[in-house]
Amino acid sequence: MSKSVSDQVNQPWSGIRDHLEKLESGVLTIEEVVDTVFEKIEQLDNGINAFTSVLHERARARASFLDQADLKKDSVPLLGVPFGVKNLFDIKNHVTLAGSKINKRNVAALQDALLIRRLENCGAILVGALNMGEYAYDFTGENVHFGNCRNPWDPTRMAGGSSSGSAAAVASNMLPITLGSDTNGSIRVPASLCGIFGLKPTYGRLPRSGTYPFCDSLDHVGPLAQSCEDLAVVYDCLQGFDKADHACVSRNLEFVAKTAAGTDKSLRIGILEGYFANPQFVDANKAVSFVADALVDDGFSVERCNLEFAEAGRSAAFLITNVEGAALHESRLRSQPEDFDPDTRDRFIAGSLLPASWYIKAQKVRKLFAEEAAALFQSFDVLIAPSTPIRAPKIGQKTMAINGEEVNVRANLGYFTQPISCIGLPSLSVPISSRDRLPIGVQLVAAPWLERHCFEVGFRLQSLGLAVSKRA
Repeated sequence: MSKSVSDQVNQPWSGIRDHLEKLESGVLTIEEVVDTVFEKIEQLDNGINAFTSVLHERARARASFLDQADLKKDSVPLLGVPFGVKNLFDIKNHVTLAGSKINKRNVAALQDALLIRRLENCGAILVGALNMGEYAYDFTGENVHFGNCRNPWDPTRMAGGSSSGSAAAVASNMLPITLGSDTNGSIRVPASLCGIFGLKPTYGRLPRSGTYPFCDSLDHVGPLAQSCEDLAVVYDCLQGFDKADHACVSRNLEFVAKTAAGTDKSLRIGILEGYFANPQFVDANKAVSFVADALVDDGFSVERCNLEFAEAGRSAAFLITNVEGAALHESRLRSQPEDFDPDTRDRFIAGSLLPASWYIKAQKVRKLFAEEAAALFQSFDVLIAPSTPIRAPKIGQKTMAINGEEVNVRANLGYFTQPISCIGLPSLSVPISSRDRLPIGVQLVAAPWLERHCFEVGFRLQSLGLAVSKRA
């Protein structure tokens, strides 16, 4: 290991801007950046289990090419930035596992997923595929086939899921940015438990082309990062229409990295109460209160508000997920039931038994909930709610308490994210700093297509020192 690489291994990531300056000044080469990442993975991942494959040969070849190419940082805003992807993204010449044993038998992908190609077109370097819950039906990060992904803050605790490796790789400083997917909270839950930033964009904003599906009408893809700035840069690089994804909407590119950092105190902030302020979840409520108080002190207009259909919306999301997920896996449930994680299999089987009338009713509830939210956004620009009800549970913990009842952890870590997913709203989970304690996140939620509002508040909370990835 060269002295330059050795010096970098124990250094925290200092941000994309600083990285580009070091490359431009000659302090670092891209090959040294990649070697540093591989050394970190070698040192740390045995205790975290964030990676399911590491692409040494591909990444080093790409780094060598980029070092020799004459590229300007304005044209490649992610020049030499290493990243990883949840293993439901297609990687050329690799089998797309989606966290499952069954998919190991599939043929290798013929090309990279579209969002991988977009990041690489911006200069980034793919270094590996990341652990996840089986078929994305998980909030814990536990996986019986590839091992549990562990929380870098405390390896005895859950990283959250299903984008577990995507969050843990960033929180442990092995990678600065990753890609994940979010159906009911699978970016925001692990971002909250691991203390990093994670974005679920508006449904239809980013194309899912080249990813393994779960629940078509709820599936989103998005980035995770150690800072709001880095997240914004990555998000800008991911944007754009693709007709291969029927849900992707053709819109003008709406960049945020250069505009959202400005403080717009005319934004109207709503603090969600009712369902989102269950008094049982003390840590979650405190995090929201910290944010509300900070924004009031900073001069924002902050008021309390409510979404009456939130609980019904979550129930609708449950039903829709169960039915669509079960339909997707019907043949595998019949032919290979023993190869599923029993917890995943049983939830899919339950979904296959739900009557069609329930699914239709759930879609009607979804419409009513979307209409209620649209009306609320006439009065507010950003809504604030917890990301998770609790801090990271212990690995293997099966239950948690809600309203005096012991309920399943795997199904209920998405208590606050599922209603937002149900109606496809953009939501940015930001980590709320708390001294010497496990992290917990807060969601910044905006009206459809207004991700910039999420980022504007996220940038401000970071500048105030409240939203900070402390392990970065």
